[in-house]
Amino acid sequence: MPVKPDVTQRTTVAQSRLFRAEELHLTFSNGEERVYEKLCSGGPGAVLMVPMVDDHTVLMVREYAGGLEDYHLSLPKGAMDRGETPEQAANRELKEEVGYGADNIHWLKKIHLSPSYMEHKINVLIMRDLYAQKLPGDEPEPLEVVPCNIDDLMDLVMRDDVIEGRTIAALFMAKAWLEQQR
Repeated sequence: MPVKPDVTQRTTVAQSRLFRAEELHLTFSNGEERVYEKLCSGGPGAVLMVPMVDDHTVLMVREYAGGLEDYHLSLPKGAMDRGETPEQAANRELKEEVGYGADNIHWLKKIHLSPSYMEHKINVLIMRDLYAQKLPGDEPEPLEVVPCNIDDLMDLVMRDDVIEGRTIAALFMAKAWLEQQR
């Protein structure tokens, strides 16, 4: 296992309402020095839910993405509040974004979005035994809920409007886990 480099200096170089960027001065075990920049997380993390109506139907949402300046189809997701477990945050966010809660929640994995330059992480959870319950959310407009067949996974992830990497990864993990449960 390699020896982690020493952080010899850490400086905030930019900050906005959503992001903070740090510059890291590093010295590696072989004496090489480098300067890295990274986006820092601003809270306890986030959750991404795979809500299953039944063994074959996943509920996805169509929402506007500022980075794309367009709409896309993804799994529902949201920020964890301080003090919430991933399961609590996932159930709250599912009620806010999709209008369902879940009696059966299974945490799959924590994934990092782009670890080369971001601290951001998201917990992937499968939500089953759904029941109707809507909570007010923070979305600027109602999200369109789109039922999709997870059994046709390749067709689903190859759609032109399914482009988010973490959604695609979560769908593959969820399908494999669900197949093990059958």
